[in-house]
Amino acid sequence: MYHFFVEEEQIEEKLIRITGSDVNHIRNVLRMKPKEELLISSRQGGDYHCAVETVGEDEVCVRILWKESLGRELSCEVILFQGLPKGDKMELVIQKNVELGVTAIVPVAMKRCVVKLDEKKAAAKQKRWQQIAESAAKQSKRGIIPEVKPVMGFSEALAYAKALDRKLLPYECAEGMQRTKQLLASILPGQKVGIFIGPEGGFEEQEVEAAEACGFQIMTLGRRILRTETAGMMLMSVLSYLLEE
Repeated sequence: MYHFFVEEEQIEEKLIRITGSDVNHIRNVLRMKPKEELLISSRQGGDYHCAVETVGEDEVCVRILWKESLGRELSCEVILFQGLPKGDKMELVIQKNVELGVTAIVPVAMKRCVVKLDEKKAAAKQKRWQQIAESAAKQSKRGIIPEVKPVMGFSEALAYAKALDRKLLPYECAEGMQRTKQLLASILPGQKVGIFIGPEGGFEEQEVEAAEACGFQIMTLGRRILRTETAGMMLMSVLSYLLEE
């Protein structure tokens, strides 16, 4: 079933009005006809099973069949702070973590990041990354489109994470898998969780100390050293399993 997102003001009592670029996609690419069914999600939350009513040049009108009562989101908000990786790895990180249930992604420029983005390049990258997040949200039938935040510096990211309930930082020098299991099992529904993943070169010791001073709990992901694009997905997979209702 095809999946589209709309703003809350586009949703009426019995109808939803789709506008913008999705109209061309529905009309000329998918060539959808009246009575064909599709899934519509509000960007503010809420999923609706609908049937096409009319297909116009500037608007597609769909009739609401029923509103889905069972939410598709995890019981916690999870924000991924990802150290900027090389090449197109960030696109993979965004795609897979959106599928796994992350709420937002914060790209972070750290000392050992190879990639250096100026303001213009960072804005272009963010736009591209947000498109990938939206595509992954549609594919996985998410109820929201996770936001990819602007690139932040390390100190800025720590300040942004300050208000979160739980803050986790996997570190290759950490030990004690039993502690990791206890930390993850103690996360409660409704909490806001931050995950901080280092770049290819890993965290500098001073960065780990600064994060720990800001309330991050340092933990291990096991005896194997994971790539930066793998570490976040591994942890999100475990959280998704534990938090799925």
